Amino acid sequence: MKQIIFILSAFLFINNAFAQNESELTKTVANNFQQKYNANDYQGIYEMFSNEMKNFMPHEKTLAFLRGLNSEAGIIKTKSFVKYEQPNVALYKTNFERIVVALYISVDENSKINGLMVKPFKEEKLPELNRNVSKLKLPFNEEWTVLWGGDTKELNYHVIDEAQKNAFDFVITNQLGKSYKNEGETNEDFYAFGKQLISPTDGEVVLVVDGIKDNKPGIPNPLYVPGNTVIIKTENNEYLFFAHFKLHSIFVKQGQMVKQGDVLGSCGNSGNSTEPHLHFHIQNVEDMNKATGAKSYFENILVNGELKNEYSPIKTEKVKNK
Repeated sequence: MKQIIFILSAFLFINNAFAQNESELTKTVANNFQQKYNANDYQGIYEMFSNEMKNFMPHEKTLAFLRGLNSEAGIIKTKSFVKYEQPNVALYKTNFERIVVALYISVDENSKINGLMVKPFKEEKLPELNRNVSKLKLPFNEEWTVLWGGDTKELNYHVIDEAQKNAFDFVITNQLGKSYKNEGETNEDFYAFGKQLISPTDGEVVLVVDGIKDNKPGIPNPLYVPGNTVIIKTENNEYLFFAHFKLHSIFVKQGQMVKQGDVLGSCGNSGNSTEPHLHFHIQNVEDMNKATGAKSYFENILVNGELKNEYSPIKTEKVKNK
């Protein structure tokens, strides 16, 4: 593949348009390229080129390159859009029969290919995030108790999970330290059930999951661990993860911008949860299966009645926004 990569790396042309998501124009051209390539219709691919591209990569040179690519790599099995590397230059992770490559395609305003490049695909390193940069409030207004929180396994069972290692579980407790009244047989017996949950900072709602029933206390649902969920992305690329909302209580919609203090929904007992509580953590990317957790520090909060600033609470502490 080294010779092929070298040949193609010389002619990557760039236009001025820019998009965050795959445009229909680019998608159509990329799909046509794949279909023609897999059908050995190299002449058809050449006809997809702009005049500038044809001048740079003449007919015979194009056909020789595509034949060589097919001989070494095989046909394209699958491809997936990754991002726009530069204005109008789309990157596709492309699985050929014998190799995975980064396929770059640039398309002009006339739907013609004016840039093409193939090189080995390297998984992008995920952004690092050790702690929050955005100023955070606690995600509720009343006084809650930290059921799990801290840096050790004794304080926080979440520490064994890469994405959730700095997570909190919050409940509401009475003066005796109990999180429920009566016998705790129903969700309504728990003080946290139905309490409002708020956005700790400004951001965009990038995921909403609703429609998952609340569990009977003591009987978790492991099929969708987070239950009803909201994820908020801040301007500092922090992903705030809220789990276990009450069924159909979520106020916000995906794509909605929220301000600090806006109501997100109500605390519930959905997902892998044995009692109504809020699970909250910060991670560096949206996908929890790929994410690394970050530590959360909150501004101006009362901890067991004492004012603390830039503080990350731990197990058993009672916390409230000032």
